[in-house]
Amino acid sequence: MQVAKVCGKANATVKSPALKGWRMLLVQPFQVDGTPDEFPLLAIDHLGARVGDTVMITTDGAAVREMMNSDRTPVRYAIIGIQD
Repeated sequence: MQVAKVCGKANATVKSPALKGWRMLLVQPFQVDGTPDEFPLLAIDHLGARVGDTVMITTDGAAVREMMNSDRTPVRYAIIGIQD
């Protein structure tokens, strides 16, 4: 799990069938000291995060497959929590 900030939305005209109905957001992960970690990532969201929100993301493939109810998905990152 990693802390990240939502910095934008993404739309796709062509995408994997597994992504149908899922929101895609651009998130900037942070290191422990609060500095940006590498480049922004694309993550799916089912919690309703908005631009500017601080979120928790996961790279656990099993958790993402279970969340999406799909054994075949190209998704690697998913938002699993929104900071109050």
